[in-house]
Amino acid sequence: MTEIGSGTANQVVQALRGGIATGVGSWPGADPREAASTIVGELAELPHLVELPRRGAGADMVGRASALLVDLRFDTTTRGYRLAARPGAVSRRAHDLLRTDLDALEEAWETAGLAGHGHPVKVQAAGPLTLAAQVELPGGHRVLTDSGAVRDLSASLAEGLAQHVAEVRRRLGAEVVVQLDEPSLSAVLDGSLRGVSVLNTVAAVPEPEALAVLDGVIDAQTAPVLVHTCAEPPALRFLSKSSCAAMGFDIAAIGVKDLDGIGEALDASKLLVLGLIPTTAPATPPTWRDFAEPGVRLIDRLGFPRTTLATSVMVSPSCGLATAPITWARKAVALSTEVARAFAEDPESLTFG
Repeated sequence: MTEIGSGTANQVVQALRGGIATGVGSWPGADPREAASTIVGELAELPHLVELPRRGAGADMVGRASALLVDLRFDTTTRGYRLAARPGAVSRRAHDLLRTDLDALEEAWETAGLAGHGHPVKVQAAGPLTLAAQVELPGGHRVLTDSGAVRDLSASLAEGLAQHVAEVRRRLGAEVVVQLDEPSLSAVLDGSLRGVSVLNTVAAVPEPEALAVLDGVIDAQTAPVLVHTCAEPPALRFLSKSSCAAMGFDIAAIGVKDLDGIGEALDASKLLVLGLIPTTAPATPPTWRDFAEPGVRLIDRLGFPRTTLATSVMVSPSCGLATAPITWARKAVALSTEVARAFAEDPESLTFG
């Protein structure tokens, strides 16, 4: 077991540990029962509540948040989502889709014989900074431009996510891991978000303020929290300072300047979730060794012992798989499991030509 720090500081939790594989969140297709059955079967150590964004508004990462918020809800615009004064069709649809997905997961959980045994499961939600960046105020500006609105949105998310975790625990009899998705994190910090017109940009959020927003949601949870970002480059030094227990990123998106942040995270006893499996199939049929090599070389370059791969590294696809062909999506999670097994069993013996 690995000691982690999150909203429940220094809690020892079996649910989040090195040497295992998990998924990022989204999945191709629109059948929640088939998706849940596949994920529970393929990602046995840490399956997740699948997102199926191809079903449309309310099913994608940002729209689903409307089903989690307390006393806030979304409507759609031509650009995406905005805060709405009252519940509407999008909000109701998001709630209905989340209920359907939970029902499908509960069925797959019981079929696999996992119900009531405390087996870990992961749930995902858009993080507060990405929500504030991607959702508009009624007047068309991003929520991020209004500090009061950011506080309200993040507080609503923190409360609603805690309730969601409690429901999943009750329905599955499972230990829960929370994943906050922050694909807009780097843009929030560097001020590259576009404003209401192409001539305007949204001011960068100072790191201490952004950290307070993110940690406010993390610290409100009773489950260990993983923060995942698909941003290029990922804000890894920022995440290493946060309260998250683990941080996930696409290994192909990092450069030399990111190494310090990764090392700081490991020094702080955070777990890494390395996105080693691409979301599109390579031209040449790959083996698990092709994808294990970058992870091994990263740990070697940082100067950590190879045992770190077994104790502090998890494996995942590089990002969500919603746009992947179903055949590659299944192969990607299977490869994730194979790489994680190699890291857990005998990392010292791994060699590459």
